[in-house]
Amino acid sequence: MSTFGSAVWSGGIKDGKGAISTKSGALKDYPYGFASRFEGKPGSNPEELIGAAHAACFTMALSLILGEAGLTAEKMETQADVTLTKQPDGFAITAVKLTLKAKIPGADNAKFQELAAKAKAGCPVSKLLKADITLDAALV
Repeated sequence: MSTFGSAVWSGGIKDGKGAISTKSGALKDYPYGFASRFEGKPGSNPEELIGAAHAACFTMALSLILGEAGLTAEKMETQADVTLTKQPDGFAITAVKLTLKAKIPGADNAKFQELAAKAKAGCPVSKLLKADITLDAALV
C-alpha cells in the first residue's frame, strides 16, 4: 500500500503560509504556518498530524491484537502528545506519550497492559519514530 500527504508553502518562515492536503481529501488545503506551529494560533502543524497518525495507528494495532486474544473493544480513545524540542542542530521530536482509555468487556488489567504494550511496539508509526514513546493505558 502507498498513499500520500502533500504541502505547499509560500513566503519566509515567519511570514509565510502553507497548506496541507491528504490523498483521501480528509485535509484539503488546510492552513499551517509558523504561528500555528510555534505560537498556538489557529491552523495545523506537522506534530499534531504525527500525533493523530500515531494515535490512529496504535489504536488499530491494538484492535488487531485484542481480536487475536479473543477480545473486542467497546470503545478506545487514544491521545498522542508529541514533544518538539529545540536542539543545537534544530528541532526534533523527542517524545510521544500515548494515553489510552479503553472499555473492553472481559479484559483484565494485566492482560490489557500486556496487549497494549505489544501494540505500541508493533505499530508502524511507533517503529518509524525514534522518539521516546511512553504509554499510559487504563481500562474504564
